[in-house]
Amino acid sequence: MDTQSEGYSPDSEVRQENVRRILDSAERLFRHYGYSKTTVADIARDLGMSPANIYRFFESKNEILQALCSRMLGTGHELALQIAALPLSAEERLRRYVETEHRLTVETMMDAQKVHEMVVVAIEQNWDVIDRHIDRLTDVIQKIIEDGIAAGEFPQQDARVAARCFGASIALLSHPQLVAQCLCKENRASPQELTDFAIRALKA
Repeated sequence: MDTQSEGYSPDSEVRQENVRRILDSAERLFRHYGYSKTTVADIARDLGMSPANIYRFFESKNEILQALCSRMLGTGHELALQIAALPLSAEERLRRYVETEHRLTVETMMDAQKVHEMVVVAIEQNWDVIDRHIDRLTDVIQKIIEDGIAAGEFPQQDARVAARCFGASIALLSHPQLVAQCLCKENRASPQELTDFAIRALKA
């Protein structure tokens, strides 16, 4: 097989493997010591390489974190796509989407304070990776709402606007900082209450 003609490159494969190793090491160290206390030199030492070698792949520690957050957020996007493809009603798919988003935020991003620190830094830096993630999730919600409109579950409406509003209405369940502040507080709406409210809005 002519691997070169199919876009295969040994050099690119080696690069991808090095990037993966750097991200794996960075995630492990960020989780253990925290983002602020981990340096590029620490990551290099963990991998048995020089800091200069790390800089061949990433310009800074911030860029490493950006790539790491992109990888973490990619998991949520893949799950959202799987939910959107389920042979269920649009309402049920939206409910499962909200439940999954909330669970991922709690388990993955809120499980340890040092993981939460990584996410907070990413959000405060306002990196493009966060905006791209929101746009991709909005695309998924929009597709489900369009299915619901076509099936008569929801009235005719601008599905894009509805998707953005739906996403904003459940921010309390999926935004790491909001979840950290509001989790288990009695004077906050419960996940079930917020989901019911958002679904009713789509049906109005």
